[in-house]
Amino acid sequence: MKALLMPAAQRPALLYFIAAFASGCVLAMMTHLNAVMSFYSNAMFASWTAHATGTVVSIALLGLLGLRKRAGAVEAKPSIPWWAYLGGVFGAATVVCAALAVNSPLALSGAIAIGLASQVLFSLAADYWGFFGLPARRLDRRDLVVVALILAGGLLVIMAGATA
Repeated sequence: MKALLMPAAQRPALLYFIAAFASGCVLAMMTHLNAVMSFYSNAMFASWTAHATGTVVSIALLGLLGLRKRAGAVEAKPSIPWWAYLGGVFGAATVVCAALAVNSPLALSGAIAIGLASQVLFSLAADYWGFFGLPARRLDRRDLVVVALILAGGLLVIMAGATA
């Protein structure tokens, strides 16, 4: 049992779990709203609208929060890796793909279930090979069990939705 527990110094604070949970809820809402936009227009327009709206909100928040460098507080940061700029490309692809999937027989729950499974699979691959600057780590049986359970749960969600 001891091997399953993480040392106290490495355990994330409760705030991070709450933030991750909220992120998942917001992601499901975003996916649905973008799919509604896509239903009434098309997936590309939904993606463009989502990112344009996000840009406006981000600029407004930056203005409100006044994120400027304070005098005397010079912080040296390394330059941004070129691949970090790909986040927007993947974000646009996510909106388009999710809008198409939600407006299919998969519906919102099926699209989210498959999306969750693919996120976990890619995350494990990224951890294993150290993609995008992540420290590489060995995977173990627990990782495979987690993937199997998520895939099984996703299939149950999809099959239950098909019979409804």
